[in-house]
Amino acid sequence: MKKIFQGNEDYNKSAFLNWRISSREDIGNLLVLAKGFLNSSIQLSKDCLDNNDDKKADILIFPILHNANHGIELYLKAMIWTLNRLIGSELKIKGRHNIQQMILNVRLKIKFYKDNEWIEHFNKQNKALDEYISELFDLISGYGKGDNMDFTRYPITNNYERHFYIDQLNNVEIDLENLKAQLVKIKESLDERASYFFYQELNGEW
Repeated sequence: MKKIFQGNEDYNKSAFLNWRISSREDIGNLLVLAKGFLNSSIQLSKDCLDNNDDKKADILIFPILHNANHGIELYLKAMIWTLNRLIGSELKIKGRHNIQQMILNVRLKIKFYKDNEWIEHFNKQNKALDEYISELFDLISGYGKGDNMDFTRYPITNNYERHFYIDQLNNVEIDLENLKAQLVKIKESLDERASYFFYQELNGEW
């Protein structure tokens, strides 16, 4: 079998793992991957909306949500790491995958770094993200133990408890059109704030 981890003869049919990644950057690399995960989620949603005659959305919804949540996680972790540097902390990032806790951490660090006006701007800009996280955690926090953020990767928890969508008698549905629209807003606002803190506040590049 021809090797996968090598280039295609056609330049445009190759993907380059390190073209947007720098050996001199850690936070910047997180931002690159964050954008990739959220963009892939939006693109998969678009593909399903363009043609779902084969009902592929019922399977692709799991990577759609996983990539969305992981992209959000990476953006928030990039902001936490950046803000830690700005406030003179040696900490990088803490926590695992709980994006609800991460956004609270971001707000605390913004307030410590600046003031309430900056928090108000962040909240206004990230209203779609707040609503998404609130709705998500209303669903996943009432089942099993822990934050259940792995509901898109496995049908069961580490304790072999079924995730919220398994035992439901009624259909558990997602409005793909609304999801895509909200993810576009979330990605734009997170990318703007995370990039501003990293490129302007930390590195003075803008």
